[in-house]
Amino acid sequence: MNRYLLLLVAIFWMGLTSPALLGADDLDKKETLTRADIEAYMKSLSNWGRWGKDDQLGALNLITPEKRKQAAKLVQEGISISIGHESVKEEMDQSLPFEHTVTVNSQLGPIGSAGDLYSVQYHGYTQTHLDGLAHLFYRNKLYNGFSSKHITPTGCPQLGIENFRNGIFTKAILMDIPQLLGVKYLAAGQPIYPKHLEAWEKMAGVKVEPGDAVLINTGRWVRRKLEGPWTISEGSAGLHTSCLPWLKSRDVAVVGSDLCLDVVPSGVEGFALPVHWVIVTAMGTPILDNCDFTEASKFCREKKRWSFLLTADPLVVPGGTGSPINPVATF
Repeated sequence: MNRYLLLLVAIFWMGLTSPALLGADDLDKKETLTRADIEAYMKSLSNWGRWGKDDQLGALNLITPEKRKQAAKLVQEGISISIGHESVKEEMDQSLPFEHTVTVNSQLGPIGSAGDLYSVQYHGYTQTHLDGLAHLFYRNKLYNGFSSKHITPTGCPQLGIENFRNGIFTKAILMDIPQLLGVKYLAAGQPIYPKHLEAWEKMAGVKVEPGDAVLINTGRWVRRKLEGPWTISEGSAGLHTSCLPWLKSRDVAVVGSDLCLDVVPSGVEGFALPVHWVIVTAMGTPILDNCDFTEASKFCREKKRWSFLLTADPLVVPGGTGSPINPVATF
């Protein structure tokens, strides 16, 4: 009898997590969302005023001292793995290159030195970066109601990236969706729905808690290696807009992915990246874009561990809208 019950449980679980149930049907699923739906999310999912009318940290307020101590306890092996993609020095995937020039500053006898000149427009589809809370606005309003009209070429007077100078130090959960679906990478334009996120929690034995970072692996860099470059705006896997209430209900502090987080095309007329806009502008949650989970996912699969300590320290640039960044997973 016990063996029979175990067999039924195994069959049920295999069906729950099979690509047939979690992938193909969603590819055919056509959910029509409108600008009105996004407007509603802007209000219903808003964190404006939650931490005071002058707050400039947003969801990073959820990373409490207790959350940092919980994250530190996840370090067992003492192994750190970068989840940043190396800086790309040529134009790639509709994004400008990272420009780097090395100069020999001086050489006098045996003494010499060299320096660097870096220049990068990191917002885009290539360089790993952090979207700060001054990056996006809607109807002339940034997170917490600050006006976008005050932004000038010299910087953003509110919500600049310097507010994150103490860095991000929290528990992260890697949601490896290709692993969930039994594929190498997600297909062009494949949406990720809340049921995928919940199925991953069950499969991996993890639970997203307040103050956590949720990192979404779509297999972007594997796809690019095997298929070559593609026009990002014409078909890229990512979160469907219906994931927004799920993320808000879990009180996540940071969200990230290996591309632009949103499924593209989004299916919402007039909104190329609705997930981005609601998460940053309404929820006040920073986003890690263009991460590279290749090595971290290998380690997670080997160890069957999907939560770890995430550290990410942006450059302290007064008035900056974000920062190029090297996030690190420590196990």
